[in-house]
Amino acid sequence: MSPIARKNLTFLAGVILLVALCIVFPSVLKFVEIAAREIRFLWWEIAILSLGVWLAFFFGKKRD
Repeated sequence: MSPIARKNLTFLAGVILLVALCIVFPSVLKFVEIAAREIRFLWWEIAILSLGVWLAFFFGKKRD
């Protein structure tokens, strides 16, 4: 299986899992809705967290 096909299959499996969880557990759907709404207001926290993770991996590399 090619890497692109594997990536697409993984994405599709994640979407199917999310939809299945929303059908089986309605509270998951409420959580997803609230999280999607809150991203509008807290996008800067996500950006700071992403920058921190990137910097940790960048400066954490072993250099020869």
